[in-house]
Amino acid sequence: MTTTPEHDKRIAEMKFFSVYPHYVDKVEKKGRTVEELHTVIEWLTGFNTKKIKQLIDEKVTFKTFFDRATLNPNADLIKGVICGYRIEDIETPLTKKARYLDKLIDELAKGRKMEKILREKK
Repeated sequence: MTTTPEHDKRIAEMKFFSVYPHYVDKVEKKGRTVEELHTVIEWLTGFNTKKIKQLIDEKVTFKTFFDRATLNPNADLIKGVICGYRIEDIETPLTKKARYLDKLIDELAKGRKMEKILREKK
């Protein structure tokens, strides 16, 4: 299943600061911490807590967020279905990156061990 241009545009224009509180709520409701959330975000993007807060304050879009990110070289190990899309089948790079983040946060909220979430090539 590939994404539509409209879907990809919506992802690109979404504001990170408006989605971030939902990430926090999702993980905290399941007993995880903001620190763990930031660990996951940093693993994927290279952004530490200070940079995450700066990007929130700047009210950047997901496009800007991922344009500034240094994607983890192991991000391609993130597979599975999120939001109805199989990640490995998503063709639009930005949408794929956003779904990588969604998948990692979903795994965190579901109680997956951090060592499994932060994938390492074998």
